[in-house]
Amino acid sequence: MNLPNWITFSRLLGLPFILYGLNNPTEQARWVCLVIFLVAAGTDWLDGYLARKLNQVTNLGKFLDPLVDKLLVLAPLLALIEIGQVPAWGVFVILGRELAIAGWRVNPNLTDSSGISGANIWGKLKTVSQIGAIALLIAPTPPAWEKLSLVAFWIAVALTLISGVIYLWPQLAANISSSTEKSTSA
Repeated sequence: MNLPNWITFSRLLGLPFILYGLNNPTEQARWVCLVIFLVAAGTDWLDGYLARKLNQVTNLGKFLDPLVDKLLVLAPLLALIEIGQVPAWGVFVILGRELAIAGWRVNPNLTDSSGISGANIWGKLKTVSQIGAIALLIAPTPPAWEKLSLVAFWIAVALTLISGVIYLWPQLAANISSSTEKSTSA
């Protein structure tokens, strides 16, 4: 395992603290959770930068990075459901998309020859919107900011769906076309 992959893996270390802090969401606990979350989210940029700069992009990193991103996003969202701050069905939409894409990406029959496909710009926008929304939801903001936090959450849900469709549509069309060609030539 190289340095960028270790940095990716280190993001997981903050999750127990975030979950613990959101279990008893005092103002102080929320500030601590926010700092931990933002530091962990910041390593997402750092590991990718170092992997490219040090020429250490690996299939493990292409697999591990989005998986850890999903855990970093979904764990706080599940805690926010528990305290009644976000609706479960919105988080379920995010979870469903993330699982679908993760399964699709590692299926060698559906992706490029390496078996793992990297994220596109829409996937990156989705991740940034999710991180921004979660940061606003975790932060101990005044009640007037509650609507802004929820709007950010719904924007993240929308970008999650849009990025999933944009990611899957060309690949689904290619696979359908390929299947049709095989069945007509047989």
